[in-house]
Amino acid sequence: MAGRRLEIELPVGLYEQLAELARSLGIATPEEAAAIGLADWITRRTAEIENRDPNRKYLVNEALDELIARQK
Repeated sequence: MAGRRLEIELPVGLYEQLAELARSLGIATPEEAAAIGLADWITRRTAEIENRDPNRKYLVNEALDELIARQK
């Protein structure tokens, strides 16, 4: 995966839970599961911010508005 590297140290129990969930869900590695979880967390927090500030919501969706306009 291209991008920036982020290293974190997890408590043993949390890492073991992450590894077990990854196995159960067919995700290749705990690291991949962590990246998926982080992406989900960011999506949820972004939605919270959008719900608090309607002006921010428009900025996040501006690219989608442009795409829809091009399709017309």
